[in-house]
Amino acid sequence: MEKVIWLTVLLLLPQGVGKTGSATQKRAAYKKEVTATLRKHILEEASWALQQQPVTVTAQSSPRSAGGKHDFFSEGDYWWPNPASPDSAYIQRDGMTNPDNFVAHRLAMIRFSKVMGALASAYVITGDQKYVKHARLHLHAWFVNGETLMSPHLLYAQAIKGRFTGRGIGVIDTIQLMEVAQAVIVLQQAPGFDKATLAGIKKWFADYLAWLTTHQYGKDEMNAKNNHGTCWTMQVASFAKLTNNTRLLDLCRERYQTVHLPGQMAADGSFPLELKRTKPYGYSIFNLDAMTMLCQELSDEKHDLWHFTLADGRSMEKGIAYLYPFIADKQSWPFQKDVMYWENWPVAQPALVFGAAAYDNKDWFTTWQKLDHDPKVEEVIRNLPVRNPVIWF
Repeated sequence: MEKVIWLTVLLLLPQGVGKTGSATQKRAAYKKEVTATLRKHILEEASWALQQQPVTVTAQSSPRSAGGKHDFFSEGDYWWPNPASPDSAYIQRDGMTNPDNFVAHRLAMIRFSKVMGALASAYVITGDQKYVKHARLHLHAWFVNGETLMSPHLLYAQAIKGRFTGRGIGVIDTIQLMEVAQAVIVLQQAPGFDKATLAGIKKWFADYLAWLTTHQYGKDEMNAKNNHGTCWTMQVASFAKLTNNTRLLDLCRERYQTVHLPGQMAADGSFPLELKRTKPYGYSIFNLDAMTMLCQELSDEKHDLWHFTLADGRSMEKGIAYLYPFIADKQSWPFQKDVMYWENWPVAQPALVFGAAAYDNKDWFTTWQKLDHDPKVEEVIRNLPVRNPVIWF
């Protein structure tokens, strides 16, 4: 009799409930495997993070910045002094990074991201409040303390000497705040996380979201056709999730479905706009990671971007399947080699681990396990804003 009743209940359930439960169980199983793979590394990184004191944008400044001490400043990567006239406006050398650029603020933000990702990951696997306490110290310095906080805008990012004091393209620099925001989501319910600091953090991100969505720099980046547009949506989704901005979350879902996927992915799953660059391999991987993170961030019980498919068959699964063979075996890459950092990619790309969990693909997961989880090259870290998958499951 009990079996008959249970069968009746199953038949009456809305279509897809059983599938959702199964998918949830699979994701939980992958999270367990990810945690086991990274546990030693996480605790080592967290030990390092506990020794770090906050360093914000106020610690160092550049005479080339048009902003004040609280304003983030960076310079366009591929712009160099004109050899014909060193004091004139910079000229472009695409793909070639100028080593004399001011990078202190960018490095401080990356360091902040690494600290927060490590502390939040360690808290997830141990529950130890010491990680929460130290994370609060850094968060307070960056977002709450009036003496050390960063202004919630990027008016002076990716400036070019003699040409621009800032550009919309600079918005991409704050992808490094994604794991900061996700860390706050993970830590905010901890007993040691005080409400006043949390309120200050959320206000900062709400203010930054307002700037990202209303200032012309933000609008320019939103409408970028390539990875810059993807990264605008990726970070807006991250910050909107922290601030419970459902309107922006819906906007991000719409842009993935109607702009990014149809506008950037070719029929075979490649990204032609990235393949045109002087670093086609690195940019293809970078954009794949960003597209994958949109699916990871924006999918929930009511929205499944992982399985969203265009009429012609283009989907996130097709994108990962296209690039995977070249990640597993870089020597099979059929296009030109990147002009810089060719030897430093791939690493443990988030597209592989989250894609593996979404589509239950053991090959992708095994490859992710074997790749480098602790890259040291600054350019790689800069283009790998999601380094701590444990906090994203």
